[in-house]
Amino acid sequence: MQVLLLKEPRDEESGPDPYIQELASHGHKATLIPVLSFKFVSLNTLSDKLFQPEKHGGLIFTSPRAVQTVNMCLEAEERREEWNSSVKEKWNSKSIYVVGRATAALVRNLGLNPLGEDTGTADVLSRLIIEREDRNIPPLFFPCGSIKREVLPTALRENGVPLETLTVYQTAEHPDLEKNLKNYFTEQGAPASIAFFSPSGVKFCLEVVRRLSGEQLPQIKFAAIGPTTQDAMIAEGLCVSCTAEQPTAEHLAAAIATSLH
Repeated sequence: MQVLLLKEPRDEESGPDPYIQELASHGHKATLIPVLSFKFVSLNTLSDKLFQPEKHGGLIFTSPRAVQTVNMCLEAEERREEWNSSVKEKWNSKSIYVVGRATAALVRNLGLNPLGEDTGTADVLSRLIIEREDRNIPPLFFPCGSIKREVLPTALRENGVPLETLTVYQTAEHPDLEKNLKNYFTEQGAPASIAFFSPSGVKFCLEVVRRLSGEQLPQIKFAAIGPTTQDAMIAEGLCVSCTAEQPTAEHLAAAIATSLH
């Protein structure tokens, strides 16, 4: 059956998208339509902070996009050499916190050792940080997007864990989103299942999806990558058929396959 995935593609160099592969293994044909576009900001400030590990108690990454901005700061060869020769080891002597496997894999590519990849949500990660961290450390550094939820900063603040945030990318609707959705529905018709991957995906897509699905909307099984996205879908009055137990391709594909049985 046809499954529509409202998510960004993996970076080209990392091979075929695991969500498409996992759904294919269950006998479903998945199509990706990118929902968001990203604009990187404050890279000079980010670069300064990355090369002063002594001023911070550790790092927090809650999205692959944030790790991508670090890579952009290391594009110059002399920067990369300095990073590899001394800076990354100084960071590795501290805690590097991440949410999810995709982010953890990119953090490992930087030569850093991630903690918390199985946490799955910022809420669970914040509990891990609060358990592990002393209150009198220098601030943890959290490069993040413009649409971050306040769960993690609020939890850390309430528990006295020092934190410094920096917005390093801004999130907007993908310029071709509506056109791509129209083309998909024209060519394929309404899919058996539609999966959302973020609250902003729900915000940017739902109205168009409702309009294009028309009378077929009640037949579509709507899937969520995790509890935050599920809450955003429910808030918009969508009936959520399934939510992945963890935010991975395997868990989501299994949940969708079960809901389509």
